[in-house]
Amino acid sequence: MSIPQSGGGLIEHHAELAQYLADGCKPKDQWRIGTEHEKFGYCKDTLLPLPYEGERSILAMLEGLRDEFGWSPVTEAGKLIGLEKDGANVSLEPGGQLELSGAPLDNIHQTCDETNEHLREVKQIADRIGAGFFGMGAAPEWTAEQMPQMPKGRYKLMTKYMGEVGSHGTQMMYRTTTIQVNLDFASEADMAQKLRVGLALQPVATALFANSPFFEGRLTGYQSWRARIWQDTDPARTGIPAFVFDEGFGFESWVQYALDVPMYFVYRDGKYIDALGMSFRDFLKGELPALPGEKPTLSDWADHLTTLFPEARIKQYLEMRGADGGPWRKICALPAFWVGLTYHQPSLDAAWDICKDWTQAERDQLRLDVAKFGLAAKFRGREVLDIARELISISREGLKARARPGVGGLIPDETHFLNALEEIVDRGYCPAKKLERLYRCEWGGDIKRVYQEYSY
Repeated sequence: MSIPQSGGGLIEHHAELAQYLADGCKPKDQWRIGTEHEKFGYCKDTLLPLPYEGERSILAMLEGLRDEFGWSPVTEAGKLIGLEKDGANVSLEPGGQLELSGAPLDNIHQTCDETNEHLREVKQIADRIGAGFFGMGAAPEWTAEQMPQMPKGRYKLMTKYMGEVGSHGTQMMYRTTTIQVNLDFASEADMAQKLRVGLALQPVATALFANSPFFEGRLTGYQSWRARIWQDTDPARTGIPAFVFDEGFGFESWVQYALDVPMYFVYRDGKYIDALGMSFRDFLKGELPALPGEKPTLSDWADHLTTLFPEARIKQYLEMRGADGGPWRKICALPAFWVGLTYHQPSLDAAWDICKDWTQAERDQLRLDVAKFGLAAKFRGREVLDIARELISISREGLKARARPGVGGLIPDETHFLNALEEIVDRGYCPAKKLERLYRCEWGGDIKRVYQEYSY
């Protein structure tokens, strides 16, 4: 989850809210790719999650990365809670999931190099302290009682609130991981088309990356339990917002949506002030109960935007948020999939042609169905597998057209990063189905084999 935003002055006019989003517009030659991925850490001897402090801990991981690889510390209330270097940052999810938020990069070759370097660093420190890390959409066996809580004020507030607005919110916070990609847009119209494509087709990405069939030590009957968790997290800020598909949608429409989403907090002087359930509209009028008489800054607005959790969202860039955490090849495949679809106009148009006549009811139902059935979910009389195959082909053409070479020009483009997804559609089922078969057959029902075979 996001770190506190900074750099914004007092909001004096309503128009500044939409202008903040519009300031993200960039010419095509400045479009970049930012990839984020989370992973679970565990103690190798007990196979339990890493605590925050101790000889084998999240703190030991952060200190090791800081001391050996030149990362700068990020602290809150005197506690080390993150790292930053060269435009990237390492942060902590509520249950200690370690996240790399990658730097904005020009191409996916660089993304993959960044991912490999990060995982190499993580493994070097983890091996030394007797820890391991793996990528999966949901913790396969850990219970709520076994999860640590990271020392971040934002998470303390969210934990309290999640229990009041949905049945699965704390599961999302403490026991899921994801891969996401951040993308740029050129204009309001470009943003609108990309966001519509991202929201409508996000369930297809969910199915392709579905990798969480287990929870609390058992098979759940779902291909992505992470996606199932998001269905009952907080209806005010999740799902597929219907208004995005309305004629005339633009930055101001998103502003109105965000203003209607209840607040979590205000960040002041290194502390999170409880504003749970309060209204940013009241804040704009100087009537926020948590800070009576005080009006918000653009930094407060930026912070509030990070508390919206739809399947795709905009800040000063676009975030695709529908994929389970997974092995390293999937980390590189997700940005390849979306960059191929959205950074080449003919491919973006082709992707929109696939979904432009879908109804909101169909979009919502597809989101529900892929969590349970993955690529075998049905849509308009055919399997999602067929739609995924078509989208991968469109993405491949987009990556070919980008023609970003790698390895000193020896690799002509980024298309090979789609190979992991093409293998999935060729075999006809998502990664979760493979996990189910391993569990029932080779593993003989021993779920602890996950740690042995799925660690980085």
